[in-house]
This record gives sequence, structure tokens and C-alpha cells, in this order.
Amino acid sequence: MSDDVQQTVFGIIAKEANIDVSKITPDSTLKDLEIQSLDAIQIIFEIEDHYKIQMPDRDPNFDTESVRGLVDTVKQLLAQQQSAPSGDSTPPSSPPTA
Repeated sequence: MSDDVQQTVFGIIAKEANIDVSKITPDSTLKDLEIQSLDAIQIIFEIEDHYKIQMPDRDPNFDTESVRGLVDTVKQLLAQQQSAPSGDSTPPSSPPTA
């Protein structure tokens, strides 16, 4: 499964940034690939949409600057999704007090 994730992420990056997929390696960063920030945002949206996940925004535990980081983040989120009980995945919160 992990290679599928990597291939899919590479494909999304290549399509959105309009670059050849052969230029992308796990060690590439979006900067190395000369991907502008707007394109990077679009890449993340496409990955989220494809996998039905929510990428963390500026979370220090997740690296969304490098290709490997994006792939690892997707894998982590998918693993969490599979281990979470079905239904609503948001943690229960106490009702607001008036």
C-alpha cells in the first residue's frame, strides 16, 4: 500500500505543478521542484480530496514541505483513519456552558 501512496502523491504533484513525474524523488522538497506556494496549496487540496483526509496546517509534527513528508503524512493520516471507529471521527466535546 505504501508504494501506492507514494505513486499517487507523485502523480498529483506532477499533474498540479505541470512537471515530469521522473523529476520527483522522496528527497525532493516542493522548493527544489520550483513549486510556487499556490501550487503547493493546490497539491495538498488534491491529496486531501483523493484520500478524503485533512492535512494538518503548519503542524510541527508533520512535514508538508518535502515530498517524503507529504507521503508520510498521508500514510499516517490513513493509518489513523483505519484505526478510528467508523462514524464521526471528531473527539467528543463537552457542550458549551452558558
